[in-house]
Amino acid sequence: MLILSPLAMVKLGPDVQSGTADAYSGYLPNGNIWGFSMMHESGTGGAPKYGVVSQMPALGNISNPLADLSQGRASADQAQVGYYKASLNNGVVVELAATDHTGLYQYSFPKGNSPSIVVDVSHVLPSFRGLGWEQHYSKGNFSFFPDGHYEGSGTYNNGWNLSPDWNIYFCGRFNEQPSSSNTFKGTGTTLASYDTSSSVSGTERLGAVFTFNNSNVTSRVGISYISSSKACHNLDKEVPDQTSFQSLVDKAKSTWNTQVFSKVQVSSTNAADLQLLYSSLYGMFLIPSNLTGENPGWSSEQPYYSDVFTLWDTHRCHTPLFHILEPVAYEEFICSLIDIWRHDGFMPDARSSNYNGRVQGGSNADSVLADAYVKGVRGCIRWDDGFTAMLTDAETTPPNNHDPKAPDSSTKEGRGALPDWLKYGYITPTFTRAVSRAVEYSANDFGLFQVAKGLGKKTEADKYLKRSRNWRNHWNPNCTSNGHSGFVVPRRADGSFIDQDPLNCGGCYWGDAYYEDNAWVYSMNALHDVATLKKFIGGDDKFVDRINKLFDLKIFNAGNEPGFTSPYLYNFVPGKQHLSAQRSRDISKLYNSGTGGLPGNSDAGAMESNILWQMIGLWPMTGQTTFLVLSPWFPQMTIELGNGKTLKISTTGGNKDTAFYVQSLKVNGKQWDKAWVTWQDIFENGGTMDFVLGSNVAEWSTGEPPPSPASGDQ
Repeated sequence: MLILSPLAMVKLGPDVQSGTADAYSGYLPNGNIWGFSMMHESGTGGAPKYGVVSQMPALGNISNPLADLSQGRASADQAQVGYYKASLNNGVVVELAATDHTGLYQYSFPKGNSPSIVVDVSHVLPSFRGLGWEQHYSKGNFSFFPDGHYEGSGTYNNGWNLSPDWNIYFCGRFNEQPSSSNTFKGTGTTLASYDTSSSVSGTERLGAVFTFNNSNVTSRVGISYISSSKACHNLDKEVPDQTSFQSLVDKAKSTWNTQVFSKVQVSSTNAADLQLLYSSLYGMFLIPSNLTGENPGWSSEQPYYSDVFTLWDTHRCHTPLFHILEPVAYEEFICSLIDIWRHDGFMPDARSSNYNGRVQGGSNADSVLADAYVKGVRGCIRWDDGFTAMLTDAETTPPNNHDPKAPDSSTKEGRGALPDWLKYGYITPTFTRAVSRAVEYSANDFGLFQVAKGLGKKTEADKYLKRSRNWRNHWNPNCTSNGHSGFVVPRRADGSFIDQDPLNCGGCYWGDAYYEDNAWVYSMNALHDVATLKKFIGGDDKFVDRINKLFDLKIFNAGNEPGFTSPYLYNFVPGKQHLSAQRSRDISKLYNSGTGGLPGNSDAGAMESNILWQMIGLWPMTGQTTFLVLSPWFPQMTIELGNGKTLKISTTGGNKDTAFYVQSLKVNGKQWDKAWVTWQDIFENGGTMDFVLGSNVAEWSTGEPPPSPASGDQ
């Protein structure tokens, strides 16, 4: 998928069909290409979104543009930053480049054939999962203009976030006048009309077929959420006539190098490690989309971002790294979350096509805002409004959107199970995902405590600190599994616990008590209250064994976000940091720089940011200023922090693969005996971390354990 700049609106790429496989981001490595469309979301699960404003090249007489025009690949796709090439079985070669709001298609047709390009307004990415999350085309329009350009729009709905109708507008130009231009409309694959009409509109499938005399055709397309005239403006501004294809490729490379890749410099000659590093940085910054100036919902001076998929996935390790590597865009993103609340009523946990949805657990924008606040992000952020937005999540039950997968309460925004949370201090089986939501609501309330404390709101701080401990109300000390007692389990309104096998979470999905993991994992997720968690589990030795069991019993899944932090909780036990380093290296072996090199969906860069933190040798504790120390990969790494500040990390005496145990550590030149550092230590003003590594375990981390800020008052 091609984008000029990190977080750009246009994400141009192929749409591939292969049986009943969902092509979440359009692309599949095998199958036929059936269009090249302007909008995608990278690395998402659930169901596809977008795949709109599509073109498909074809040869010969196109008697029915609604028929299947898909083509297999004659050879493997080729791609690099800012460039994509597909060679189709019919001999057509398609090359793509893009800018923030436009796409450039370069077609090479085999000579001696009649080249055509089909623009299908009804084209969307389908879903075959049967969950009711498939996209729908509602209506469209298409018009030719005397100067040869065309304009139109499409209206679509649904997708993974169950959005109502939304519009995208387009404007296209070719490098030469077509020899013929025909509009079409129809239902399914049945044509209702196919003629030279200058415009067509309605609820039927519709679009146009352009035929050319020459074998080399360039197509330029601009898009906008505002109007077709804005789409034309974007096109003429970003890709004026005579713009060379190579200039866009070169600009994309330069932009990515300047804005992202150059932020992380390492000393390494290992090509696979370097490829994994920089491809992970690329994958991390594809979404959300910066739609500032393209907001169709309201007029505001604040930045605007959409395509948030989803803070449930990204708040653990993506947003903390987003802050470090792209601080300006990150500040804008936080401002946008708050501005969405101002105008839509709630901050999103997820958002696409300018519509909130879907909430998998808690209101994790609260944790993201808290993370930004405690790390000093200010700028355009009005923190009184930010805290009020968080209060909305904490105190206002959102209207039920009647999601068929979880009809008990809203999956659109906010905290649907809030009535139980306020009444009981826990969540009963009246609500789906009761236990996992309770654990997340506790973390979200801890976020409110952090911001309230910083703003001097003592009453509110005390209230939400207390509420952040409510995860304890789901703790059943008599629930046992594999030599351990005490797990978070479902609880009835009368206060009694429900018998629960901690290894069994049913389907681990929308209708179950736990979402995407079981009680073993969620019982380790009170990351703001670890000291209490250790006490409940039975002390340091039991705590270490509890983490070990996640691996011994094959519970841990590196592709499942709820368990992301668990492998590094050894750092909360003095002298056990080496176990976190070992787990980090084991997890890193699940990644590679080739096809299938992630241990799951990218999940909007969550997986890529995970491996990047392993390379850095740190792990963030979202909503806190704490970073757990792991083991860096490279002899030298420099991270640019902005305003001339850097974090420089060095390692001596070891190597990434076999000699990665920390022997000693200096932070800013001072000998260090803690298995953690703070934002202020190394990121606020920059700093240095100098590691000595070796092949043997060294008991260096004997200092005080990381903070456990919700554990002070038991």
